[in-house]
Formats: sequence, structure tokens, C-alpha cells
Amino acid sequence: MQMERDVPVQAGNPDRYDVKAVEGYWQARWEADGGARVEAGERPKFYCLEQFPYPSGHLHMGHVRVYTLGDVIARFRRMNGYAVLHPMGWDAFGLPAENAAIKSGIPPRVSTMDNIAYMKRQMKEMGLSLDWSREVTTSEPEYYRFTQELFLLFYERGLAYQKEGPVNWCPSCETVLANEQVVEGACWRCDSPVTKRDLKQWYFRITQYAERLLQDLEGLDWPTEIKVQQINWIGKSVGAEVVFPVPEFDTEIRVFTTRPDTLYGATYVVLAPEHPLVERLVAGRPTAEAVRRFVAEERVRSDIERTAETSEKRAMFTGAYARHPLTGEAVPIWVANYVLMDYGTGAVMGVPAHDFRDWQVARKYGLPIKVVVTPSLPVPEDLVADREYAQAGVLVDSGPFTGMASEEAKAAIAQYLAERGLGGPRVTYRMRDWLISRQRYWGAPIPIIHCPQCGVVPVPRSDLPVLLPENATFTGRGASPLAGVESWVHTTCPRCQGPARRETDTMDTFVDSSWYFFRYTSPHETDRPFDPAQVAYWLPVDEYVGGREHAVLHLLYSRFFTKVLYDAGWVPIQEPFKRLLAQGMVVYRGAKMSKSKGNTLSPETILAEWGTDATRLFILFAAPPEKDFEWTEQGVEGAYRFLQRVWRLAMRSYPEGAGEPAQDEAVARARARAVKKVTEDLGDRRAFNTAVSALMEYTNLLYQALPQASPSVRREALETLVLLLAPMAPHLAEELWHRLGHRESVHRQPWPTYDPVWLETPEVEIAVQVNGKVRARVMVPKEAEADALIDLVRSDERVQAAIAGKTVVKAVAVPGRLVSLVVQ
Repeated sequence: MQMERDVPVQAGNPDRYDVKAVEGYWQARWEADGGARVEAGERPKFYCLEQFPYPSGHLHMGHVRVYTLGDVIARFRRMNGYAVLHPMGWDAFGLPAENAAIKSGIPPRVSTMDNIAYMKRQMKEMGLSLDWSREVTTSEPEYYRFTQELFLLFYERGLAYQKEGPVNWCPSCETVLANEQVVEGACWRCDSPVTKRDLKQWYFRITQYAERLLQDLEGLDWPTEIKVQQINWIGKSVGAEVVFPVPEFDTEIRVFTTRPDTLYGATYVVLAPEHPLVERLVAGRPTAEAVRRFVAEERVRSDIERTAETSEKRAMFTGAYARHPLTGEAVPIWVANYVLMDYGTGAVMGVPAHDFRDWQVARKYGLPIKVVVTPSLPVPEDLVADREYAQAGVLVDSGPFTGMASEEAKAAIAQYLAERGLGGPRVTYRMRDWLISRQRYWGAPIPIIHCPQCGVVPVPRSDLPVLLPENATFTGRGASPLAGVESWVHTTCPRCQGPARRETDTMDTFVDSSWYFFRYTSPHETDRPFDPAQVAYWLPVDEYVGGREHAVLHLLYSRFFTKVLYDAGWVPIQEPFKRLLAQGMVVYRGAKMSKSKGNTLSPETILAEWGTDATRLFILFAAPPEKDFEWTEQGVEGAYRFLQRVWRLAMRSYPEGAGEPAQDEAVARARARAVKKVTEDLGDRRAFNTAVSALMEYTNLLYQALPQASPSVRREALETLVLLLAPMAPHLAEELWHRLGHRESVHRQPWPTYDPVWLETPEVEIAVQVNGKVRARVMVPKEAEADALIDLVRSDERVQAAIAGKTVVKAVAVPGRLVSLVVQ
């Protein structure tokens, strides 16, 4: 890339460079010269990707950090000979734009596109080496038509289905609320108490992939904590299903337990408030109204509130009984707040002697507590007096299984149930199917038509995209704004050509972000989501950079999508992200930045005051990328001063003529150490903070040694400094590279190498002991033999002072390590 210019940005100022002028000039030049555009080719590829932002209006310091980290990685890999794909786009659908439309009347697309334009300008001011020719916006029809096509793929493969599920409902606004719109149990708009209502909604069958999602984590180069979060979210449990018959209603209650060894201790059965059997059990009983009120009260509480260990455990007896599958005893059926309908079967067996929550409920409501597992025999009298006994042990009062150890009994009881058609061994997962329906406008419309004759009919691919209507009204009341656009809702059934209605739900925005990394490989495809050949070249993503807050949902859904596409033969990979860098938060005044705490910082203000390079350098230097770091004015000022120091080092005048051999050698050794350290730190170690430290150390040595070094050594040393600095401070590096006489961009240069010979140390530091105590540390030739070492250390002033007036009676030398003197 030729990057000539006639006049430097600023001429004749070796003491200080004009940060704004330099950075503004090179940002304009990079954009004019095509930026970071890349095509598939013969070079090894590297796909570097940061999680794309929601266009909220302004970048925050968290954005600045994540995009700085990604840009350093991309620039480093580019200089190491890789074809680097480093794209950017916008996760543009979402609730905030719709809320803004309700408040201000500005259509969501207008506010979204305005925000994108503003944030894109901010990104360009950061000097990011992004391939803007691949920009995608998930709210544009050319993108969401393929989101809709992927929905159809899932539908055809039996992975998209519709069922009734609970939603947040504001009775005053008569509308569905997202979880984010429920504030302390009240509607965000009118403060009315929020209730629950069952609506038919669309789901993706992610549970079908639970085991693969779990097993394939092992091969990923991801932080352990992120893997653990996904493992816990998937929540694999091995146990048994147990069937409790309910003879009165000719039905049954199925529960899952990881402790079938405690089955003989089950003294009641518990249903979730939302369980469909509850109403049937209480109808016509004296308890009916009280149970219905209880159910209504608990349904409006969040799952977290209901299941928290500190929450009050509330329960009510339905008046009905089930039959214990092994003993035949009647066990009461209760409904309790700590049981969730979407976890397991929505029912559990109450074993108060061996489960803490069950113990709490039994003590509170006077239910029987029966010990069936004990740590020792005889059973300690106070075993469950103060709380449950939840450990393994020996079974007691358990019929034919009495005397068995817990682990043995688990398998035996599960098998016994299976033989009698009352359950059996089972594996379950905590993860539920993915609810993708949103009763919102600003999302990708679900491509389904409801026909009174044909039922549910998918929109033909040839009719995609199903466009969002532009004449929706945003009131914040009633059904989704889409449902109010009659001309859009009423359509023709593609099968029978009769009158039909469109699905008015839109898709969860996580659907949009579950495949965008494929679209970047071929963003201008018009008849398919992506070009399989481009996907085969670029995927998987080699380095994915983003926040820990996406550890579960986005990352898990993206993995799920990739596996579905692999099974459909659309992509050749089963995992989308080879390596994950989950960066820490930016902290200011001791707390995470937030508007509510009044401790936010404007990136624009910081960049204007200190410049992009200084901001980037401080972000890299302040802490390892995976750790939180505290933003300080002193820190960014220090980075600014260092860059000015590098400028002065490169621009100063040096004497002509031959240099001193000792200084040339010192520079060569320092150069080799710096190249080795920065290469390792920016590469696999990703220790950007120590890479900056290495550059500072190298710069300090050059200040001392360059005036006495020969011109060729001096030039190589300065060029190396600029090359090593380039990924981290790209503007200053580009300016200095051209001032050193080069015409091509520094970012297109090969990464510097070094001769390992210069890493060999000619001297080594050894300890000198006198009568067992270390009295000095002395630099000696690395190859010095024992006798020579003893003579060398005895000539050291500190050693002479330690042995003055005494006689050395013994001297022992261990070459390369120490000399020990015994004196009297």
C-alpha cells in the first residue's frame, strides 16, 4: 500500500507532535486507501471479531476497551502475514428503539439509523482497522430476510414450534411487557402491578442439542469460568423419573429426582403454581379460592424471587392425594412457590428429611419427616432436628433396599421403577427450550401465516422478506403494534389462497446475533444467507472478543445455531468461536461505570483531550484484558507522556560516524528481548499490559544507548520500536514510519524478528555467601570456572569489606550460581 504525501503533518517540531493533526490525517488516509478490506486467498486466514454493539446512540468506555483489544489482535496478525477478517456491524433490533417511539413518536428505524451513523463516526475516530465494506445491520431487510429463512429451516427440521407459555401482562396498558419493562413487579410505564398471562408463543428446540452443547465445550479455548457458566446453565442431571398415580382423577404426576435412593422418604408431592393440573385438583373443593389466590400471587413473582434461598417458602394443600409408587400410601398434593413450571416437570416429590427446601416446608406446615438415609446405624436421634441430612449414606425403612449404600440404591430403585412402569433411569437438563416470541414491533417478523383452513403455514422462501410495515402506531397499549396494522395482518394463505392472518410476534434479538458472524463472510449475497465457500475459508472465528455478560445466552445460542446449520449441511463447522477473550469491566471511582451512579466518562471527551493512541495504550497497560481496570486521569496522562517520549526519541538528532561496539551490542540485545517479549505477549499469551511494559523498558534503554550506537544499529532499533508499537498506537507508528523514510504503511510491514544469539547472556549474577549469609551479588562471566570465580568475587569491594581482617579457611564455587566463603 503506497501512502505518499508531500508535506508532513507538522514540520520541524522534534519535541512534541500534534496528536489531533496526526491522528486525523491518518484516519482519513486509511479510509481513502481502502482501510482493512480483505479477500479470501492463499495466505493463512485469521478471523478476529468483537461482539457487535446495539446502536444505543453513543459508545461507552466498555466499547472502547473491547474494540481496542480486538484491533490490537487484528493488526498484530495482519503484520504476521495473515489475511485478517475484521468486520463490524450493528445488532440493531431491540426494545429501546420501540420505547423511544412510544415516548417521542420517532419511528424505530429512524432513531436506529441515526444512532448507527453517530456510533460509526465514533469508531472511525478510534482508528480501528475494520473492513467497513462488510458492514451488516440486523434491522435492514437484506439481513432479516435471511433471519426469517433460518427460522424456516428450523421449522422444517422440527426445531421451531408453538405452544402456550406465560408472559408478563400489564392489565392497565393491556399489553405484554418484556422482562426489562417490569420494574419491581410493576409496569415501567404506568406503575400498575404486572400479572402473568398464557399466550401461544414460538420456541426453538435447543434442548435437543443439550448433550452436544455440553460435550463440545471441552475442545474450546475459552476461559474456564465461561465454560462453567454454560455447563451450569445446561444443567445436566442424572437420576430417575418417578410416577405418582392420582387415582381420583385417573391421571399421574411425573417427577424427576437425582436422589431416587430417598424415594421411600417422600411424604408429599409439590406442584408449581402454573402447573395445569392445579385447577383440576382444586375445582369444587373448599380450598379452591384460596389456592387460586395463592397461584395468582406467585405467578407475578420472578423465578429468582421464588427460588432464592432467602425467600419465604410458601405452600398450600390442594385437598387431593397421589399414591406413593412403592409403598401405595396416600401422599398429599401441595402447590408451592419454590417449584417452577419450566424446570423439570413442574412437580417434585417432597422428601423433607433429605432436602432443605422440603424440610423448611415440612417444618412450617407440619408435614411428616421420614428418615430413609443415615450416615450410621443406628439412626442418630437428632439427625434431622435442625435441618435435613442431604449426604449419601445407608438406606433404612426402604423396603427391599434397606441396608444398601446410596449409590447402589439409586441404580437399583430406578431399575425397579422401570420394570413396573412407574418411571426409571433418566437424564434431564436444566436448560429449557428457547422462547423466541416477542410481542414487539422492532424485530424480525416471524414468517408464519395462520390460515383457518390450513392451520400454521410457513411463508414461502420466494416471498421473503416479510417486511415490517411502516405505518405502525406506537401507543404502549394493547397488543403488539404489528397487530394493529390491519392491512399488514390480513393476507392470503399460500396453500389454499384463502384469507389468512400473519403471525404478529417478532423474533428475539438473540436470533439475529446467533448467525451474524457467518454473514460477514459474504455480506452482499442476495439469494442466500452466506456463501458456503467463504464460510469454509473464514470460519471458525479465531478470536472472539466480548463481555462476560454474554457468557450464556448469546454464546450458547450461537453454538446452537452453528450445530443446526452443520446438521443441515450448510456449514462445515460445529463450533463458531475457536478462542474467546472475555474482557473485564472499566471501573471509575471504585465502581462499574453507570449513569445511575454518576460515574460515566465520555469517550469523545477522553479521545479529544488525550488522543486515541494514548487512550488505547492506557487501556492495554492498566490491567490484563480479562481483569477489570480502574480508569484514572494519571494513567492516561502517563500513556500520553510515553508516546511523546517515543516521538522525541525518533525525531532527535544523532551524531554521525561509527558507534561504540559495546553500545551496539547492548542495543542488539535489548532489541532481541523486546521483539521476543512483545511477540509472545501480543500472540498466544494476550498479555497486552506486559507488552507495553516491554516497550517502555526498550525505549528507556534506547535513550541511553542510541547516541553512542552506529547509524545502522540505531536505525534498525528505531524501526523495530515503531513496528512493535504499531498494533497498539497505530497513528503515531504510521507517522514515525513515514518520517523514517518509508512510503508504505507500517501496518503492511512484516513483523520484526530477532537472532536468538542476542538472547544469550554473556554474564550471570551469582550470590556470594560469607559464613552462610549472602553479602553480595556479583556479575561474572557466564563460562567462568570455579577458581576464576573465587578470584573474581574476592576482588569485589563488598566482599572485601565482609572478610576484612579475617582469614578465608574454605572457598566453594558453584559456577553460574554462587561462591561460599568460610572465614575465621
